[in-house]
Amino acid sequence: MIRRVRSLLKKAPFERKDNNLNEIARDTVELLLRLATLREIDLGSETVVDELRVKCDRIQLQQVIINLILNAMDAMSAVPRAQRKIAVTTMRIENFAEVAVSDTGPGISTDKVEMVFQPFFTTKPQGMGMGLSIARTIVEAHDGQIWAENKTGSGAVFHIRLPLSGTSRFRDRDVRAWPFATYCSAPRSRSLI
Repeated sequence: MIRRVRSLLKKAPFERKDNNLNEIARDTVELLLRLATLREIDLGSETVVDELRVKCDRIQLQQVIINLILNAMDAMSAVPRAQRKIAVTTMRIENFAEVAVSDTGPGISTDKVEMVFQPFFTTKPQGMGMGLSIARTIVEAHDGQIWAENKTGSGAVFHIRLPLSGTSRFRDRDVRAWPFATYCSAPRSRSLI
């Protein structure tokens, strides 16, 4: 089944166009604001001021971000209402654009953090374990990387990193090993909705 879904995604014609990752992130947050309000979750975005141009299929990338936000909402169901927060942030790191989705939920068990993108792995009683596996396939088809980690304190953060338009692909580089100092301290546009 996984091979079929991945094969379908690889064969499906991508509409890879030059898009601003900031716009995709903000539009996705806007799309899910009503659901966040119904679930009593503070959902906001913080984007860098400069454009983050990436060659991507906007719909597919938006689906990945939606999946990450919905997973974050589900992860916080037992968290007190006043502490339920999801932040969608963008940043530029060298020749790459990154979007991160972080929450204030319980985080991911350290023994399971490397398994979350495996097919059929789920922590939800009703989950199929397909969402993050498909998300990884989509991101990798865009020459990007996706990974998860726990935040200090509580919560998890999922990162998607894509090459900026006109730059080289990842090749064999593992961006998680890059030093934190490579993060750019560019001015940000904040939307706490």
